[in-house]
Amino acid sequence: MIVKERMSKNLLTITKEDKIDKAIDIMTSHGLHRLPVVEGKQLVGLLTEGMISQRGASKATSLSIFELNYLLSKTSVETIMEKHVHTIYENQFIEDAAVKMLEYNIGCLLVLDEKDELVGIITQNDLFKSFIEILGYHDKGTRLSVEVVDGLGVLEKITKIIGKYNCNILHIGVYDGEDGKTNIIFRIDSLDTDGIKSELEENGYKVLNITKNEV
Repeated sequence: MIVKERMSKNLLTITKEDKIDKAIDIMTSHGLHRLPVVEGKQLVGLLTEGMISQRGASKATSLSIFELNYLLSKTSVETIMEKHVHTIYENQFIEDAAVKMLEYNIGCLLVLDEKDELVGIITQNDLFKSFIEILGYHDKGTRLSVEVVDGLGVLEKITKIIGKYNCNILHIGVYDGEDGKTNIIFRIDSLDTDGIKSELEENGYKVLNITKNEV
């Protein structure tokens, strides 16, 4: 799954010449917490609620509310925006986006195309939704978690056992388990798993968990 399949498009933006009060109006009316700053289609910065709050707080002790509003109406976005913005390209994988967000402890990445033009934004929530979809959380069927000793042909053997019971495998996830073992999550389209569980265990595989979703 790549970034452009999960990102939000048609972003509202501002220019660096725009005043801060305009940015506040846009954020307030559209329920936004951040605005990309552009020159044409090129990304030049990012403005967030936090940056605006810090600007207001630094002046709040010495200015009246009227003076503060006047100041914001005269102050350009460029003076407080973040100029070094973390980005990702639209054709990169969503796991690349996840790693970058973790590395920099940020909640979103602005997305560029091959011309380095701004085309979207991807957030932590977008990644969470992707993760849920990849694992088939909302699909009707059964989630089987199986512990294996990783080796050549292990996955093939397990899928053949599942196939014997006329079940389709909808999703597969793999992660490291304990003691050097591997855990494999299968999402299958059947709610009847007694035979599968028994045969897996007869073949030396440990079934860690079975969760059924009838919705």
